[in-house]
Amino acid sequence: MATIRLGDIAPDFTADSTQGMINLYDYLGDGWGILFSHPADFTPVCTTELGTAAKFKDEFDKRNVKMLALSVDGTTSHAEWIKDINEVQNTTVNFPIIGDEDKKVSHLYDMIHPNADDNLTVRSVYIIGPDKKVKLMITYPASTGRNFHELLRVIDSLQLTAYHKVATPANWEHGDDVVVSPSIATADAVNIFPKGVVEVKPYLRMTPQPNI
Repeated sequence: MATIRLGDIAPDFTADSTQGMINLYDYLGDGWGILFSHPADFTPVCTTELGTAAKFKDEFDKRNVKMLALSVDGTTSHAEWIKDINEVQNTTVNFPIIGDEDKKVSHLYDMIHPNADDNLTVRSVYIIGPDKKVKLMITYPASTGRNFHELLRVIDSLQLTAYHKVATPANWEHGDDVVVSPSIATADAVNIFPKGVVEVKPYLRMTPQPNI
């Protein structure tokens, strides 16, 4: 059983999907990716999640993030399930869903947690950067649907902090002030962040978001 940690290279794979055979690295190209698993087709919470994901695709596209879903059912089942999702969620599923009947990808990404369920995947989320490294992992139980606003929020934070020497504080939203990286001296921070630096404590300095 694979154990994946932050900063690890995301394991590559090739698998069948509702949009044909997909190789993860080829699919992501030089962009970002989000891989999220669902316990099973034709289940209530998963139906709401995939419908919501489809409605959020434009927001992921704006951030150069490609979406990829997975469940341990096959692509024929997925194709039938998509009809239900489109109907009840009033949307069109517009991203690939991997068929993983042999659980190869599920095991590769440690998506099956036996103490929760021996056969079905939990609600795993992996965000993968352009360097193919795992930037974020979130795991939800089957009973709790994901908050896609939160997924966008963390992607905004990951992309901001990847390219600027800042961190994002608790409850940060796009447009809020950010934390100056502790590795930067205050005297240097004033030059790096021309919008201004407020020293709350020597170790806690705030500056307006630099990329807007």
